Amino acid sequence: MFDALALLFSAFLSVAEAPQMLPADALTITVLADTAIVAAEPEIKADSNAVSVLTATNLLAYAETFKGTRYKYASADPKKGFDCSGFVMYVFNHFNMTVPRSSIGYTHVGKEIELKDALPGDLILFTGTNSKIRKVGHIGIIKDSCDGISFIHASSGKAYSVTETTLGEHYKKRFMKVIRLLP
Repeated sequence: MFDALALLFSAFLSVAEAPQMLPADALTITVLADTAIVAAEPEIKADSNAVSVLTATNLLAYAETFKGTRYKYASADPKKGFDCSGFVMYVFNHFNMTVPRSSIGYTHVGKEIELKDALPGDLILFTGTNSKIRKVGHIGIIKDSCDGISFIHASSGKAYSVTETTLGEHYKKRFMKVIRLLP
């Protein structure tokens, strides 16, 4: 019995160190207040590839797996390519969270956050390529907010793919707002 508990406790420590690395069919290990260890089968979801815990870390780790995926207007399919909102939708849908399909659809959703208070996992909204038309036309997911803002997005610009970009002058002119959807 002691060996079985030691093995389960060892598995628990591995889970605590890197929860996003668990395979979809991994056991769930729960430590109760009285230190008893209970193992349970994973919950079956409609999307067997979906990760049940939506955190900024998990969201960004998943988003990063698509870096280099080509840009394709009006697409939300990684095999064909992504447009900006298709990319954001695909990433959030992986975590069973429904979000708007078009970038303009984010205009009145979420909680508006000051740029200086932005956190990884927040969404950053921009005008389209014409910054004089002040309506949302582009979207990305904030990756870093400590050393200046960087965001991951599907770009129709020079990179023409899912890429990470810093908030330079070009995007500052187009900046509309930051919104928070994560709890």
